[in-house]
Amino acid sequence: MKQLWATFCKDLLVLGRDRAGLLVLFLMPAVLVLVVSLVQNNILKTTGVSGLQVLYVDGDGGDLGRGVRDGLAAIPGLELVEHLSSRPLKEATARRMVANGVYQFGILIPRGASRQLKERTRAMAREVLGGDGEAKAENAAKPLSVKVFFDPTVQGVFRTAVTSSLNEVLLGIEAREKAEMLAGALSSSLGRENDAFAKGGTSSGRTKLVRILAGEKLLTVRTGSASAKPELTTPNAVQQNVPAWALFGMFFIVVPLSGALLRERREGTLLRLRTLPVPYGVILIGKIAAFASVCLVQFSLMLLVGKFLLPMLGTPRLALHGQLPAAYLLAFCAALAATGFGLLVGTAARSYEQASMFGAVSVVVAAALGGVMVPVYVMPRTMQAISAFSPLAWGLDGFLEIFVRGGGVGDIVSNLLSLLAFFVFSLAMAWILFRRNTS
Repeated sequence: MKQLWATFCKDLLVLGRDRAGLLVLFLMPAVLVLVVSLVQNNILKTTGVSGLQVLYVDGDGGDLGRGVRDGLAAIPGLELVEHLSSRPLKEATARRMVANGVYQFGILIPRGASRQLKERTRAMAREVLGGDGEAKAENAAKPLSVKVFFDPTVQGVFRTAVTSSLNEVLLGIEAREKAEMLAGALSSSLGRENDAFAKGGTSSGRTKLVRILAGEKLLTVRTGSASAKPELTTPNAVQQNVPAWALFGMFFIVVPLSGALLRERREGTLLRLRTLPVPYGVILIGKIAAFASVCLVQFSLMLLVGKFLLPMLGTPRLALHGQLPAAYLLAFCAALAATGFGLLVGTAARSYEQASMFGAVSVVVAAALGGVMVPVYVMPRTMQAISAFSPLAWGLDGFLEIFVRGGGVGDIVSNLLSLLAFFVFSLAMAWILFRRNTS
């Protein structure tokens, strides 16, 4: 145990001598969290985007459902999914798949919506022709709602894109229904009475017609989260960016770790350590413990930034949803994966330049593939398939499950196991390379 503690302290001392490296290690992810969160907090509300799969549940089966389907299908970048495994999609299934993050959006047309829409347009037509004004007022007060439910991890820019597209389609359908019904009512009235209305009718009739066509909505969009937890209905940039960039910064431990290994080889420290009566496994465990501890300290700093510093700058506060133990468990597994990868890079590299260049670039590439910079669900299908092999994707999915969906340990088991498997694989490969190089 004393040998393990001595190795642990030795690696912390070596790491502490590289003050510039420590500054970059801790400051870089903090700056990224601050800048990206502050910028996206506004931009995500105003920017449009395309390239999304949307689950479409037509509970109506009438003209409204067909009209919405045709209108959305004509929008580039929106792909409607109505069948899964050759079976029509049900609302419960759609909500479950969206809540679990398999799909990001679902649209539901309520049962009987087409019939209700026609009844309300008829009431409006009767009111224009001098009918029941009370019926018109009651109908106008209760516009039909087309429901849109979304994955809580979806950023505001993508929610805005889908709801805006749906609103445009509904406005077109509503205008067409009003025009057709009013035209039919006017034609019937002209046939029964006289042509006074055809010449303009009364001032009151014209005023009612303009008001109904322009101002009284029959259809509206109602949005909400597919999750059953009401506090998760409005995810923000802080909830998404703090864990994402914290994970990105943790994996940058590969640069100082691989550099430390190379310095030990170059300066003869490793050779002297191997002459001591200390198993190399103990030295390796001490090194892993030291650098994994640094990753956890870094993660704690990111949580403090999201909890206290960002709200002072005008952004929402980072909400932990009472799942701090689950977050640290996932952070620990991510720290092990990062240190394992650092050991592999440091063992395989022949110079500090190789290790620093490959380590930094590989982490950035893994972050891009893993959804840290661009959400995976807006990537091309090929890139989405490749992203499944990024350890940062496993970690980020787990953090979003905790920070955005409010999940616990049971919801991130697969993420924990994937990160641990990556750590074991990296460690085994590093051990094989080390034995080969020293044999």
